[in-house]
Amino acid sequence: MTNDGRVAQSRASQDASARLDFQPPEPVWKQRAVARSINAARSRAELRAQKFIDAAFSLMDESASTEFTIQEVIDRSEQSLRGFYQCFDGKDELLLALFEESVREALDDIRDAVDSTSVPLERLHTFVLRLHEWCEPADKPRKRGQHNRRPISEFTLQLAVNHPERVADMMGPLQRFVATLVEEAAAAGAIRTADARRTAALVMQTVFFSWFTNRSPANRSRGTAEQTWEFCLHGLAGT
Repeated sequence: MTNDGRVAQSRASQDASARLDFQPPEPVWKQRAVARSINAARSRAELRAQKFIDAAFSLMDESASTEFTIQEVIDRSEQSLRGFYQCFDGKDELLLALFEESVREALDDIRDAVDSTSVPLERLHTFVLRLHEWCEPADKPRKRGQHNRRPISEFTLQLAVNHPERVADMMGPLQRFVATLVEEAAAAGAIRTADARRTAALVMQTVFFSWFTNRSPANRSRGTAEQTWEFCLHGLAGT
């Protein structure tokens, strides 16, 4: 075979291979049909999961406890055991979902309260007071439509031990928000800080530990939200 023949044969082989490799795009109608099917399945899954979450919150409201069973959640939601395990791996997974919903609700409420003022230090002050209220909801009657938050607050300790990374991720938006408030107050000259993120973390830890010690029967000196703020603001003014 001549060189020209071999070149022509090689090109023909390459063209055939290219035709085999080429996959025409799916018809648009098929792409849209699949997308509608996926969206419908997603909507059904979200609705099913929301019913389980609402049922768990309802049980928690009634008993002021997280000591409900998966079967009680299933019965209250009027769904199936199979449906539950399609949404959650188990009770811990459900409790994490309740915790995440509580954190999201808290963040929305705290943002609304903070945005009621434009004064940087007062915004940080408002954050501390409102976060303390969310950690210690018995200090103030629950607003209509809100769930009983105390059991979730108390269960946070166990969740943090068993699922530290997930709890940290859920608390991330709250942590970033207070860090922004610390930066605003520092920029206004209202406070001094070398590390806004570290300061924000310490503020949150102080509020959380204040709640924790308030729940201890051995603690006879119950700290208030304002006392917690005063310590966050002034700390130990050493000389």
